[in-house]
Amino acid sequence: MAEMGSKGVTAGKIASNVQKKLTRAQEKVLQKLGKADETKDEQFEQCVQNFNKQLTEGTRLQKDLRTYLASVKAMHEASKKLNECLQEVYEPDWPGRDEANKIAENNDLLWVDYHQKLVDQALLTMDTYLGQFPDIKSRIAKRGRKLVDYDSARHHYESLQTAKKKDEAKIAKPVSLLEKAAPQWCQGKLQAHLVAQTNLLRNQAEEELIKAQKVFEEMNVDLQEELPSLWNSRVGFYVNTFQSIAGLEENFHKEMSKLNQNLNDVLVSLEKQHGSNTFTVKAQPSDNAPAKGNKSPSPPDGSPAATPEIRVNHEPEPAGGATPGATLPKSPSQPAEASEVAGGTQPAAGAQEPGETAASEAASSSLPAVVVETFPATVNGTVEGGSGAGRLDLPPGFMFKVQAQHDYTATDTDELQLKAGDVVLVIPFQNPEEQDEGWLMGVKESDWNQHKELEKCRGVFPENFTERVP
Repeated sequence: MAEMGSKGVTAGKIASNVQKKLTRAQEKVLQKLGKADETKDEQFEQCVQNFNKQLTEGTRLQKDLRTYLASVKAMHEASKKLNECLQEVYEPDWPGRDEANKIAENNDLLWVDYHQKLVDQALLTMDTYLGQFPDIKSRIAKRGRKLVDYDSARHHYESLQTAKKKDEAKIAKPVSLLEKAAPQWCQGKLQAHLVAQTNLLRNQAEEELIKAQKVFEEMNVDLQEELPSLWNSRVGFYVNTFQSIAGLEENFHKEMSKLNQNLNDVLVSLEKQHGSNTFTVKAQPSDNAPAKGNKSPSPPDGSPAATPEIRVNHEPEPAGGATPGATLPKSPSQPAEASEVAGGTQPAAGAQEPGETAASEAASSSLPAVVVETFPATVNGTVEGGSGAGRLDLPPGFMFKVQAQHDYTATDTDELQLKAGDVVLVIPFQNPEEQDEGWLMGVKESDWNQHKELEKCRGVFPENFTERVP
């Protein structure tokens, strides 16, 4: 007990606090059960709702602001490493090395200054703004407890007032055994004692009610004034905070733009001195994207493109010249046409010009000899050579068959409309130079069997929508 007294806590105070908690718990239970009325203040409850909403919004804003600052710091580190890389690759004899190093230093200082100003003018202001909420929140909770104390004291006093008449009736007509057993001469003293005791309890209850009401009203009045004022202050705070962030960011980008322009000038001077070694970025063609008319159809399910099979035999070229039945491509970028017929001849529409023949001969002198096995060609409806000789049901120049693996919607008048499962008879282009990479010329087998007319039925189609069939 002496130890408790040394800390300013007495047994009586502890007992009083425990009694208050029990009284509040009892009062709340009675209020929830509907056996005791509860003091309501709708205006204050609306203020509390606004307070909770304002606290939630401010906490979220503080969190997002910290995330923004973390992003600025990360961007600063990335920019710093990028400038360090530039300084390492910038050789000493290149012009503008000192200027580039100075720009990198100013860039670093600008990031540091921007981050620090955001902390001072935005984050610290945000922390100060939210710093007032915990105290007000605890006062709102304390006001709620004092309201319960006030209701409890009010109910206790009202119960004593209600029982006043019953007590007076008991005093006027003794009913207790003590009063009946007492002599006649002392019954008056007992009655006087009971009256005094009842008045004392009533007076104490009234004093407790007045005290509880005073404490509650003082806290209530203060909060009724502070909460609306705090709610209205949020507008000015949001305006000032975002104006500061916007202004700092605007100035930062202005200064950073100047540094970037200076760095660009340094690099331009470097380019002028080493202009002959300028690096040109070239677009890389896709492996499976056709080039016809800048269109790039691809299979809808991402399946690999079906590529026609071309068999190439790497055999030494005979000394007497080109092997009959085989030709070389006109250039490394132009593949050999599979439509070339045996004996090294081509259809009239695809014949080479004299200049092209000379270029082909020049190219063949610098390339290894390659023998390309061509498929049997058809002349006037007759397949020459191979097991297909004598077949009249194939279009002239037929090379091989493919089957559509996906639907393809034609986007031009010279294209074939394909459905999955359609069989296409592949034929050579009349002019090989018109063939685009990834596209084939052909006629659907069903159309050929029905019409037997190439001019009306043939068309081009994307190779990667089909698959070669035997």
